[in-house]
Amino acid sequence: MARTEGRRHAAWWVACLLAWLLPGLAFAAPRIGVLTMEPGEIFWERFGHNAIVVDDPATDQPLSYNFGFFDLDEPGFHWNFVRGRMEYRLEVLPAASDLAYYQRTGRGAVIQWLDLAPEEARAMAARLAVNALPENARYTYDYYTANCSTRVRDAVDQALGGQLRAQLSGRSQGNTYRSESVRLAAPAPWMALGFHVGLSGHADRPLSRWDESFIPMRLRDALREVKRADGRPLVLAEEKLLPHRLVPPPAEAPRLRTQAFLAGLALAVLVLVAGKRAPRALAGAALAFWLLAGVAGGVMAFIWFGTSHLAGHGNENLLLLSPLCLGLLPGAWARLRGRSPSKRFRILLWIVAGSAAVAGFLKFLPFLPQQNVEWVLLLLPLHWALLRTMDPKAADGDD
Repeated sequence: MARTEGRRHAAWWVACLLAWLLPGLAFAAPRIGVLTMEPGEIFWERFGHNAIVVDDPATDQPLSYNFGFFDLDEPGFHWNFVRGRMEYRLEVLPAASDLAYYQRTGRGAVIQWLDLAPEEARAMAARLAVNALPENARYTYDYYTANCSTRVRDAVDQALGGQLRAQLSGRSQGNTYRSESVRLAAPAPWMALGFHVGLSGHADRPLSRWDESFIPMRLRDALREVKRADGRPLVLAEEKLLPHRLVPPPAEAPRLRTQAFLAGLALAVLVLVAGKRAPRALAGAALAFWLLAGVAGGVMAFIWFGTSHLAGHGNENLLLLSPLCLGLLPGAWARLRGRSPSKRFRILLWIVAGSAAVAGFLKFLPFLPQQNVEWVLLLLPLHWALLRTMDPKAADGDD
């Protein structure tokens, strides 16, 4: 089966190459389509997917050029994933086989047939065939700047001589890497939470229509508006191939500032009351919070200093969820057992609370764009209340 597919692909590639080199020969031009699949339920499917379909008379069926393949069993894949150094590859398979998976999982699919001149279609098909060769198929993956959708976008732009980028780069809908990530991850709250807390200000600049095309559905929508140089629409026809049977993601990222403010206020009041009535229970709760905050801060620090995940570098949430919180655990344990913490505990407690206050101050500086107001509203009151109730000197004064 693999040998048959290989011969079929080789024959098709040779036909395309000959048509490109010898345009006078009567080779019929292929149809080129952009195939867009809706988001799925597995976490790596949340952003949707797309591929390029080449329907050429030289082959007995349309071929799907799919840039989204990776191998979980590849040596070092998981460590490379953690470090942000993943490699994906382009695979060519029959379009019907590619669609079968999305049909089984209930994901909708739409194909947009592009209005390309015969020589443009032939050249694009030939470039894709060369790109699919084993020595060319692999590429370094990035969630936002080098993924399955940006590869499709770039291939279409190359076929149009840069017209796609020219029409999309100067326009924006105000979306950001953060808003798109949180919106599409919203059906999985843990995933949306991870994006929101883990992304830095790098993810908060408004994206052009070109940049936001890292989302396959955004590229699909943009293609509907693109015109050829003579004013013709780029999309000649759009066909719905599969219905979408899953719950779609929200149209916008959830806005939670009011909820965060009320939750932060409630937590602060609860801490102040517990400090008077149940100090040991408060110490146990503080122990759990500082452990969680310290681990989260350690992960964010590792993303910044130990990985290539640029969208997580310089994260201001390190001021709210600091690795220094781990240093507060011995003091919280001492309080839980009815003992007095060390002097070092008080110093560190003030540093942690002061860092949270700095995070709040940064929200007044216009040149720092990180959209983490929700985290400030939630965690700054909590840090203040813990300082007020857990500071040994403050507690002695109250007694």
